[in-house]
Amino acid sequence: MLLAGSVLAGLVGLAGCGVPDEDSPRPIEPSLIIGSPPAQAPSNPAGAVVERLYLVRDDQLVAVERRVGSTADVAALLGDLVAGPTEAERDEGLSSALTGTDLIAGVRLVDGTAEVSFRPQSGGRTDDILAIGQIVCTLDARTDVDTVRFLLDGQVLKVPRADGSLTELPLTVADYRTLIAER
Repeated sequence: MLLAGSVLAGLVGLAGCGVPDEDSPRPIEPSLIIGSPPAQAPSNPAGAVVERLYLVRDDQLVAVERRVGSTADVAALLGDLVAGPTEAERDEGLSSALTGTDLIAGVRLVDGTAEVSFRPQSGGRTDDILAIGQIVCTLDARTDVDTVRFLLDGQVLKVPRADGSLTELPLTVADYRTLIAER
């Protein structure tokens, strides 16, 4: 009997605290979120990420920064580089030693080394110091790239440093520092 009385008192108490009756339903805005808020995808508004590319002016490499919507992978970054300067960059006298070439077959990132594969070219050249410098400096500007190596048919390719010496060792921006001009 004591248990039945306690249950009845609890029900009466609950009936007394509640939401008053209303004629029609209305939305309720919660003032407190219980639990974890729903996960939201990180957003990168257009222009939130800086992409650094190296272009050419007067036989020197010039760093340019472009604002893009998201960080590009190494292949997309090289695609932007090969596409050449924008109209505004051309108006500043910038060009590219890579524009119009199909020399690059692909690129992949392996343990911090960007491996750039060249296409076999009949009569094509891989000795253009500015073109190689553009690729190395652009890729080395990324935080996930430590060095750059060039391949042809899967074999390491000798390419020129800024001083004209050929090397098959991985390269960095330091190998082309003497070619870099202030913007």
